Amino acid sequence: MEERAELPKLEKKLEKMTIKELREIALQIPEIQGVHGMNKEELISALKKVYGIQEEPKKLGASMRELKAKIKKFKALAEEAKKNKDRVKYERYRKLASTFKKRTRKLARASA
Repeated sequence: MEERAELPKLEKKLEKMTIKELREIALQIPEIQGVHGMNKEELISALKKVYGIQEEPKKLGASMRELKAKIKKFKALAEEAKKNKDRVKYERYRKLASTFKKRTRKLARASA
């Protein structure tokens, strides 16, 4: 219980804080290591674990990082298909990249 008293007080919801604010709080907590290498989602998750806040289940089933990796992959596949003059595969990969891009926007709105 003494650890809880030493934790910095949260002024607002973790999701509403900037990454700079999250890092400042995380740096004050010795249990959290590698603060500067973490992205916002990872910082929020680590802080929730320390504060004992329940994680809400992800609504879209994928993180922003995973979605962006898929976008990059499909854009590369689309370019390869374009070089090979395979119009059908080019259109398919381009549409898949576009679909995942829309999901990133939806995920960003949901977390805002």
